[in-house]
Amino acid sequence: MIIVTGATGALNGSTVEHLLESVPASELVVVARDVAKAAHFEDRGVAVRRGDYAEPSSLPAAFAGADQLLLVSSSDPTADAVALHRNAVEAAVAARVGRVLYTSHQGAARDTPFGPGRDHAVTERMLADSGLPWTSLRNGFYAHSLEWFLGDWRRTGVISIPADGPVSWTARADAAEAAARIVLSDGAYEGPVTLTAPAAPTFADVAAIAADVAGRRVETVVLGDEEWVAHQVATGQQEFLARFMLGMYHAAAGGFFAGTDPLLGEVLDREPASVRDLITAQPSTAD
Repeated sequence: MIIVTGATGALNGSTVEHLLESVPASELVVVARDVAKAAHFEDRGVAVRRGDYAEPSSLPAAFAGADQLLLVSSSDPTADAVALHRNAVEAAVAARVGRVLYTSHQGAARDTPFGPGRDHAVTERMLADSGLPWTSLRNGFYAHSLEWFLGDWRRTGVISIPADGPVSWTARADAAEAAARIVLSDGAYEGPVTLTAPAAPTFADVAAIAADVAGRRVETVVLGDEEWVAHQVATGQQEFLARFMLGMYHAAAGGFFAGTDPLLGEVLDREPASVRDLITAQPSTAD
């Protein structure tokens, strides 16, 4: 039995779709806070159980019978992710699951300036201490978020940043497919595994790629932290989210997202999508 949390979201929802290509629906369970949102899986024969990391009592029954349990990490920047993940890990222990797989992030470290990276590091320590077999999927920074990070570059020709550094931008679709293949490997991967695209361009490198794709000049402009936050707020971003993302840029500048690993391509048996692929696929809004 394979049990997947977060299947109503884009990442693990895609993973479930890939799993359904290889295993019968009767061998899958999805766990959701709102089971109505998982009705499309139930309609195809997948069992749906209610479970909420914020309600620890709901989790042991939701995880019962799992030979493998794929836990999605919390994506709410306002939540206490460590507490939520602790509830999930403790419930996995109580349910005696066979293996826990966890969607972590490249650059998981206690000293990273990026808050989620610190949360992932603590969660991986929990898993190591749990006594359960575990695998941590350290996915590269999801490339679709570049659309937000780059801003309105097609119109302005400018990418404003508070700091620069290499990032192994990785397609979420590739990470989702790789997760399914790793689940189906039945324990072939132990502990932290790094799943990234093969290159880690800086924002300046990304600007050069964007310029080549668009056939126009694109440059990066480095602003001070406060000036960058003010710029983000002026363009409609919530201030707390802008300040939350400052840590990502400083982690990039510190090299936390610089590493690349061929494993993702090996697992997929093909070349992972690149930044150029993503920018080429984005619709042009230029005048």
